[in-house]
Amino acid sequence: MRQHRRTFRLLGSLLLVTGVGTSLTGAAAPASGAGDGVVPLGRVIPAPASVAPGGVPYRITERTRIGVGDSGDARRVGDYLADLLRPATGYRLPVTAQAAGGITLRLAKGPYGEEGYRLDSGRGGVIITAQRAAGLFHGVQTLRQLLPAAVEHDSVQPGPWRVAGGTIEDTPRYGWRGAMLDVSRHFFSVEEVKRYVDQLALYKFNKLHLHLSDDQGWRIAIDSWPRLATYGGSTEVGGGPGGYYTKADYREIVRYGAARHLEVVPEIDLPGHTNAALASYAELNCDGVAPPLYTGTEVGFSSLCVGKEVTYDFVEDVIREIAALTPGRYLHIGGDEAHSTSDEDYAAFMERVQPVVARYGKTVVGWHQLTGAVPARGALVQYWGLDGTPAAEKERVAAAARAGTGVILSPADRVYLDMKYDADTPLGLDWAGYVDVRRSYEWEPGDYLAGVPAGAVRGVEAPLWSETLVDSAGVEFMAFPRVVGVAELGWSSVGVRGWADYRVRLGEQGERWGVMGVGFYRAEGVPWGS
Repeated sequence: MRQHRRTFRLLGSLLLVTGVGTSLTGAAAPASGAGDGVVPLGRVIPAPASVAPGGVPYRITERTRIGVGDSGDARRVGDYLADLLRPATGYRLPVTAQAAGGITLRLAKGPYGEEGYRLDSGRGGVIITAQRAAGLFHGVQTLRQLLPAAVEHDSVQPGPWRVAGGTIEDTPRYGWRGAMLDVSRHFFSVEEVKRYVDQLALYKFNKLHLHLSDDQGWRIAIDSWPRLATYGGSTEVGGGPGGYYTKADYREIVRYGAARHLEVVPEIDLPGHTNAALASYAELNCDGVAPPLYTGTEVGFSSLCVGKEVTYDFVEDVIREIAALTPGRYLHIGGDEAHSTSDEDYAAFMERVQPVVARYGKTVVGWHQLTGAVPARGALVQYWGLDGTPAAEKERVAAAARAGTGVILSPADRVYLDMKYDADTPLGLDWAGYVDVRRSYEWEPGDYLAGVPAGAVRGVEAPLWSETLVDSAGVEFMAFPRVVGVAELGWSSVGVRGWADYRVRLGEQGERWGVMGVGFYRAEGVPWGS
């Protein structure tokens, strides 16, 4: 995941983080009220599959209602939409069974799949149609972006609130559109995770991958091994207090994500990246001696003791408890940078651990080093190599893909959000090189890895590692605007994507982020406007 064996000066980095607090906060474009203009239909991110502008815009007024029929799923999306629109518009926007002349959310059979939708707008109202609640929710995000940025305010604004006339028909390209947040190197509170979830939802992400364990901290309570959290979670990079999620905390994150149609994918990194666990329980070490807690940033030095039976008792207990907390389909078992585990031991470990995941009803996900063993039937591997990764390593992934293993693409020199934008970026690392906004956007997932069948590519994911990130301001500065480009790569087809148009649509998002209080990096080459 990191592929670096260097230590940066932690104190200097933390001073740098503190010193850039003003610039992070000031990075967002200033908020402004809605003008009289109408956002052109289709000027949204991700780019819709089909846009047919035409007709008179619809205007939201004090008489507007949100109609949801008799569907509980549609009502939940309607309530979400009303909660979004009420503060800035000042309107009541009642959610009712019928809403002639208002906004209608309708579930119906059609060519929409699990997440697609159709949006029709005209003088008489807006109708969003989908086959599933996720499609309605994504259609609401499109509607949201078609309204002036001032709609994001939490106080009444003057409006007007007009939606361009026409029709959008839209379905996603990939079923896996993920973002990963590392809560192990630095711990992030439930509220900070929720804030990121809300930001991801605006751009139609559907997976939140939480990196819950690493050398520097264990972040989820496990009843059968309580010291994992209380001791293993008691620090972080730099020696801060760390923290962990109780089971109630984790359930709340899962619930909040599900309400926004993001499935939580928990990761417990095995067999390496395990110093926090090894420090918590001496018996997990081959020599029976617990190492001290670790607050640095080296990788590859820790490993569970593959030859001890207690290791598999531990793994089963952890997987069983996390699977019981997680309604989603997937459980990520890491598997990267296990430099202290021999190849033979690694393969043996994965042969025993993958069936445990299946036994508790989950599908295995692992970093692409899992292909050094034999991926379980139906498993997914997450590729995090570089453009210049050796051909033999890429071919190993391709061979697994040809044998039926699905691939999630997270090339580090394209979509690792913790990579610096350029040499002057005050946060982040640079072991994978500098990753500017255009480089992060301008690549094609379908043919990125030679030899991987297009049908084996399940989607894309943008990881955000937190060695240098201590709060939401840092997360947002490194994620925005690059994470938005990853959203478009995952959702939009090749034919509707292109840098020339994207940079304009991206620049228009700046005002919205300003209103939302998102401190973003104002990349050169993007017309950010006011």
